[in-house]
Amino acid sequence: MGLSTPSGDPREILRAGLPDRYLTPEDLASMFVVPIETIYGWRKKRTGPPGFRVGRHIRYDPAAVRAWTREQAERDAD
Repeated sequence: MGLSTPSGDPREILRAGLPDRYLTPEDLASMFVVPIETIYGWRKKRTGPPGFRVGRHIRYDPAAVRAWTREQAERDAD
């Protein structure tokens, strides 16, 4: 039994909950104006935004990056 949506496209179910584009480590380095090595260091130490692997590539959910950034700002404000 297949999934159906009003548009007839089963991918619509996923599109509602997924970002249009996941961020790369290079995107994060550019956003935070830090060397790419810093991004990889954060990942290794588990101190940066949570990422995940797609094959051999690391990707970041923009919502998770925003949440992590907010947490950092709140922590530094205290």
